[in-house]
Amino acid sequence: MGQSHSSSSAGAAPAPPAIPMGPVVPTSLLAPAMSSAPGMYLRESNSSLRSTARSPLYISMPETDDCVESSEVDGPDYTSDLPDDILACIFQFLSTGDRKRCSLVCQRWLLVEGRSRHRLSLNAQSEIIPLIPCIFFRFDSVSKLALKCDRRSISISDDALILISNLSKNLTRLKLRGCRELTDVGMAALAKNCKGLKKLSCGSCTFGTKGINAVLDHCSALEELSVKRLRGMNDRGVAEPIGPGVAASSLKSLCLKELYNGQCFERLVVASKKLRTLKLFGCFGDWDRFLETVTDGNSNLVEIHLERLQVTDMGLSAISKCLNLEILHILRTPECTNLGLVSVAGNCKLLRKLHIDGWRTNRIGDEGLIAVAKQCTNLQELVLIGVNPTSSSITAVASNCQKLERLALCGSQTIGDKEISSIAAKCTALRKLCIKGCPISDHGMEALAWGCPNLVKVKVKKCPGVTCEAVDSLRARREALIVNLDAVAVETLDASTSDGGAQEDGQEPPPMAGT
Repeated sequence: MGQSHSSSSAGAAPAPPAIPMGPVVPTSLLAPAMSSAPGMYLRESNSSLRSTARSPLYISMPETDDCVESSEVDGPDYTSDLPDDILACIFQFLSTGDRKRCSLVCQRWLLVEGRSRHRLSLNAQSEIIPLIPCIFFRFDSVSKLALKCDRRSISISDDALILISNLSKNLTRLKLRGCRELTDVGMAALAKNCKGLKKLSCGSCTFGTKGINAVLDHCSALEELSVKRLRGMNDRGVAEPIGPGVAASSLKSLCLKELYNGQCFERLVVASKKLRTLKLFGCFGDWDRFLETVTDGNSNLVEIHLERLQVTDMGLSAISKCLNLEILHILRTPECTNLGLVSVAGNCKLLRKLHIDGWRTNRIGDEGLIAVAKQCTNLQELVLIGVNPTSSSITAVASNCQKLERLALCGSQTIGDKEISSIAAKCTALRKLCIKGCPISDHGMEALAWGCPNLVKVKVKKCPGVTCEAVDSLRARREALIVNLDAVAVETLDASTSDGGAQEDGQEPPPMAGT
């Protein structure tokens, strides 16, 4: 496959029609991992190529005769007999760098590689505007597009977004980051041209509620909407209500992050009867009333994330109306207490995953966790950060939640050897265990050597009472068990999650694979 085409090879397929050779494209306009275009600037994700990516490169498109004739290559070109769709399938198995190199072999490979690429990420600087027709002529099958611009650059404007939407009417996923020159006008045109959009994620842009409403009014297939730091909405005044629009009939996931007027999405949430996931991160204002309104009669919500919000037990009581709730994150919400958690546990008996970051306020503890242990017996994943449970609640969880597979205990001053021994003796289904910043010792590790028969991975971090000798002994006793030890002294503990649910800083739960 690495040989170049030879026009004199026996049995060679007819040469593909020549494609127009556009202008030379600066490599700094294509972002990593999604693009592999010659004639475009690739910022490769491989660390070996990072040094090259820092300075703009200019790679011209191969000319008609370039790489087609080569006096140094002998023998037939076996790839000439491959249909284009088979060649495209082969390209799908290659890395970004290899696809880029393949596209430089000949015109046919350039054409097939471009038309078989469905994902593209562009540095959405204003300099890219003259090159948009050339880019989207080559990548004419793109359905997933990311447009990102850094803070120091001027982003594309409405005209560029309108042109892109006219050239990419098959878009199903769009991510906008840092496009500060876009307004409601550009978003309205995008919505009309790309009515098949299924996923929209926008952050640090300047359009406002009218732009979001345009998408909701025209994109009837929209399933996921993520809005982060939308500057056009960050007006402390009364914001225009958002939704519902035709998208309300298809919307399944909504994520709001760092908004002043996030409550204006209330009408959309209420009307979205298929909504299954609601994530609220760091949004300003009181959210109790919002939760009371949107959960009234909405039994389809399966996943709710609350992080850095002004929400109380009233909000948790409202969430308890979601009888089909399976995943709940309560992170850094200092006004939530045991009372609210007891309410959730009493009604949401299908709960599978529970993450709690108590922020060391000690307002959620034994009472709430014992209620979860008694009522939510389907629990498979439990993450406790900055929570101080005693052996009574830990024993209740270990005894009643027989399906528990993943457990993380981070930054707790009350989790010691006694609690770990209880987990080892009673959590027979446990597969992954993370202990971070807890006062356990070698005795706790010794208990794990004889318990938790299905355990496959243990991560111990910032627990100075655990020695390397105890870890070696555990490995010797259970050779198939993966044990990671980091006995660095405990630092200031701070936990928060991104809108993807992964920890950003401070305490972190173990990688929780599976659902």
